[in-house]
Amino acid sequence: MIAKLRIGSRPSALALAQTAIVAGRIRAAAPGLVIEIAPISTSGDKLTSASLAQIGGKGLFIRELEQALAGGRIDLAVHSMKDLPAATAPGFRLAAVPRRENPRDALLARSGAGWSSLPHGARLGTASARRRLMALRARPDLHILPLRGNVDTRLGKLAGGEFDAIILAMAGLARLGRLEELRTGGEITVGELDDRTFVPSGGQGALALEAFGDGPLAGSAEIEAAVAALDDPQARAETTAERALLAALGASCVSPIGVHARASRDTLAIDAILFSADGASSLAEAAETRWRFGDLQTAANLGRETGELLLARGARDLIGGA
Repeated sequence: MIAKLRIGSRPSALALAQTAIVAGRIRAAAPGLVIEIAPISTSGDKLTSASLAQIGGKGLFIRELEQALAGGRIDLAVHSMKDLPAATAPGFRLAAVPRRENPRDALLARSGAGWSSLPHGARLGTASARRRLMALRARPDLHILPLRGNVDTRLGKLAGGEFDAIILAMAGLARLGRLEELRTGGEITVGELDDRTFVPSGGQGALALEAFGDGPLAGSAEIEAAVAALDDPQARAETTAERALLAALGASCVSPIGVHARASRDTLAIDAILFSADGASSLAEAAETRWRFGDLQTAANLGRETGELLLARGARDLIGGA
């Protein structure tokens, strides 16, 4: 019997592109494996007009995929890591965290490059509270407008003149193969935002390969090993630290919080910032520790302890009002 792995994905172009990348890497690790990709619409995909905060947060982008996993209709789900709640639901596990793409945000504009080139009162599109408040911190004069939809929809609105600039994730543009096109097209400029001053969302740029239950994927030790081979120690450690901080704060997926961990061979560092709902108040923390590469307990401790430092400084009051 030919081994088969059923992978669930959201039906968007970006989600399917990410899943195709994962499927290709699994096939390379397990030649002869049959892989079936199952597009599954989530509640978040169906509700496109309201903000994430109004409709229940980013967890809406994984609910139906987790139901399919628990029901045995798929063996593996591919998520954007930033869409996952900080704590994995009982019975579920992260089978692998592949190599991370660029976690930074990008400023895309119809003319010029960077914050300084935007005209006074420029219209900036974003659906993220974190991005909105960070943008206003850099340019208080900006007029922030809500922006949802897939990457092509957002780029189309920018090109069509509905916005002067928008903010998107570098990783999504890269995985869709749009970065080079934009950089050479001339109509839209792409500026990479510094990750220490414009702190990314926790998990941004990383993928999460989620499975249900403790047994091997699709009942096969060989398939389990092929998926596990995609796990990247650096990406796993960085996202472990980021998720531990978010869990310590009790933050939701839509809380205006940026957190970014950076793992090197012998050092693990983390930067975090959180805002009140109106952006009038903010708290920031940075920490660094020596570590043994791949030590997830040290990564989790760094994230948790940094979160506790923020709590001691009043983070709960800010989050409660966000």
